Amino acid sequence: MFTARTWGHGRVPPCVSLPPPDPRAPVASVRACAECGAALAGDQRYCLDCGARHGALPPGIAGLLGSVGAIASTDAEDHADAPPDGWSMPAPRVAAIAVMGLLAAGVLLGSFLSPTAPSEASAPVLVALSSPPAAPAPAPVPAPVPPIVPDSAPAPSPDAGSSDASSAPATTTEEPATPPDGAPDSSAGDGTIPPPVKHVFLIVLSAHGYDATFGSRSAAPYLARTLTGKGELIANYYGVAQSELANGIALISGQGPTAQTTANCPQYADIVPATVGQGQQVLGDGCVYPAATGTLASQLDAAHRSWKAYVEDLGNGPPEAPTTCRHPAPGTLDAEQSPRPGDAYVTWRNPFVYFHGLTDGTACAQDDVALSQLDLDLTSAATTPSVSYIVPSRCHDGSDVPCAPGQPAGLAAADGFLRTLVPRIMRSAAYQDGGLIAITSDQAPQTGPNADAGSCCNTPDYPNLVASSTTTPASTPVPGPSVTAPGDPSAVDPAAVDVAVDPAGGALPAGSSAAPASTATAGSTTAPASATTPDGTLAPAPPGGGRVGLLLLSAFVKPGSTNISDSYNHYSLLRSIEDLFGLDHLGLAGDPSLPSFDKAVYNNAG
Repeated sequence: MFTARTWGHGRVPPCVSLPPPDPRAPVASVRACAECGAALAGDQRYCLDCGARHGALPPGIAGLLGSVGAIASTDAEDHADAPPDGWSMPAPRVAAIAVMGLLAAGVLLGSFLSPTAPSEASAPVLVALSSPPAAPAPAPVPAPVPPIVPDSAPAPSPDAGSSDASSAPATTTEEPATPPDGAPDSSAGDGTIPPPVKHVFLIVLSAHGYDATFGSRSAAPYLARTLTGKGELIANYYGVAQSELANGIALISGQGPTAQTTANCPQYADIVPATVGQGQQVLGDGCVYPAATGTLASQLDAAHRSWKAYVEDLGNGPPEAPTTCRHPAPGTLDAEQSPRPGDAYVTWRNPFVYFHGLTDGTACAQDDVALSQLDLDLTSAATTPSVSYIVPSRCHDGSDVPCAPGQPAGLAAADGFLRTLVPRIMRSAAYQDGGLIAITSDQAPQTGPNADAGSCCNTPDYPNLVASSTTTPASTPVPGPSVTAPGDPSAVDPAAVDVAVDPAGGALPAGSSAAPASTATAGSTTAPASATTPDGTLAPAPPGGGRVGLLLLSAFVKPGSTNISDSYNHYSLLRSIEDLFGLDHLGLAGDPSLPSFDKAVYNNAG
């Protein structure tokens, strides 16, 4: 019997009859190396002792080797008559030449597989085997290992031509957040990135200081105890001027007071000459700012964000009066300086109507609306403005004079207003998704036993007040308001009367029974509203509006916390709202030394 062995490419060598092996003989006697005589296994191609190959090279490899293959073929022919199980190996010289040929074949195959010759690499490569298994897949080329870079060295850049960015080494350096819509950097002075507040609700009460509003004997327990338990109380927070209107204008524009805004603008007249000085301040006297003067409202419009002023009783005027953006005709006396029966709206509590940039177009008519509009807007976050400026009427803003006979007054009335309003806001989708409620007073009392003209934050001298105090004698009359409601400190005789300019550059109604501006409480640490110079004359009053406090309600502040880490004022609040929406800083809110809200205020922002 004989055995037919399969060769590469299906070739079968000639069959040779062999005598049956002696089962008693050792395996080594069946087959031996032709070179050294060492015993060989039946399927062994190379001698384990001398390395000699037995049998011819496969024709496929021999063809690639050219002349080397010819030598190998000749050697195979010399042994063609050898039986299959007793093939002899080529001479060592021939074997050495064959190995070198194989190495050359490897180089040749490598060139075929190189990236510069994709067509050759795609051609099949046939290798002769003793039995024909499936052709193995080419081994993957390992990715290059990047060099080790010391910690102090910059990380290497990825290959310029590489399309796989994942091969670049990771970096731990965090880039600052980019403000939306290409806005300027809005980070606070300490580098704090403001929290993602989407809706601000600013509620402005009137003429009560910190102790009266938030003290232990406050007549507003819901505000002083219930709401402070839900939010953060900023204790050292101040007004910036000495009238409700001047403080409201500061809150939305960063503008300092003029002589007429400190008198709550008895005559609705333009500021002249209206030149612009340092800190974007509009210089002159009057009440109504030119169209080019920026406001928080105009900033939000330009940034494609929304705003509204919700003003209580705004729509309760005479039938001929507008129901939005209500204000006197330019150049006329303001007949709405005091509340009237059924209509407790007063113009000077609505600062938006003092800017031509809002009143001359459609912005004021569309967005300066009655408070009743708020409930409708709160029905969804999409209809709720980015900034809501909420103004209670004189019945509910904390005024100590009743808006009508038998009506509640003072902080008790304001507390009832907040009990109704604040829960509605807090239940809204807009508040629950990035909302912030801020509650403060426009100023502390500027007359009487609790007068407080204190200030903070390096508030500058206001150029319009300095000019008026040095150029306008105290006896110079200016047109006064025509009002009808008795008992209000701002009310005067219905006839046009003179309003004397006080030493602070403001105006007080002639015959007013208010205490002098210099009155202060005993032991008070705040500066008096006026002072006497060495020559015996009265100097301009300090610019502040007194300490009023600010309460913040938001998921970004800790409930029940009190902030005493720094001092802030209305310009700080304007600056901080601008920071939330990536806006530039207006007027005196742009003072680099002014503190703005940071991580000490946003103490629950993570």
